[in-house]
Amino acid sequence: MNHREFVPPELFESLLEASRRLSTQTVFFHQAAAKYLGLNITDHKCLDIVLGMGRATAGQLAELTGLTTGAITSVINRLEKAGFVRRAKDPNDLRIVYVEPIPENLHPLAGVFGPLGEEMAELFSRYSTDELRLILDYIERSIQVLARQAERLKRD
Repeated sequence: MNHREFVPPELFESLLEASRRLSTQTVFFHQAAAKYLGLNITDHKCLDIVLGMGRATAGQLAELTGLTTGAITSVINRLEKAGFVRRAKDPNDLRIVYVEPIPENLHPLAGVFGPLGEEMAELFSRYSTDELRLILDYIERSIQVLARQAERLKRD
């Protein structure tokens, strides 16, 4: 079944173009955020992963990013040197080392994400609850599409 036949061609093209522009602007924003924080983009996104998970092992970061464990070790070293994370041994299994955020050193992130959160809240207020649920559904499904496409590219 060709799903494109259910979407008017001009709307289909507009959706693809808007998605492309959103993706590009997202990359530009995160590049600027990384620079503001004194990081490179990879380190910034790895910090984001650690913050989202609460803590992560080097192996988890390597798996999630597709980077080698050697590259991840360098990322962790830079994040540790910048003061955003620390290595901590698992008290139950000393072979496991976690990368965990240092909460008291994360205040620079507020300068990046505080104003963004405020402006996004203002944007969200323009929509009804049902519209926001629909937007959320679209975003979640887009994430799944992108993850599948990234896996496809890794295999090819």
